Amino acid sequence: MNPPKFLYLTTTGHKTGNPHEIEIWYVQHGDCYYIISGIREAAHWVRNIRANPVISFRLGEHTYPGRAIVPDDAELIAAVKAKMDEKHGWSDGLVVELCANLG
Repeated sequence: MNPPKFLYLTTTGHKTGNPHEIEIWYVQHGDCYYIISGIREAAHWVRNIRANPVISFRLGEHTYPGRAIVPDDAELIAAVKAKMDEKHGWSDGLVVELCANLG
């Protein structure tokens, strides 16, 4: 079975408090998933995460509660961008980490 092409991220609006869902390319690296904002900090979903890192994301039929951060580990960012380039042919932007709360 092929993995889903897109991840569906739900954040809480930093102004409205309403849920917002986006469809976005992703890669898995280790136990977390990674997405990239092509417009970096200007993306509303990045602003939402900065204000409230509690998120949920859906892959196929499964929805996971979790947390999102903007990592600053240069090696991690390089590895994620390499995977994005390989999978999607694109990696220019701000890397965001999504980790499920599995406990």
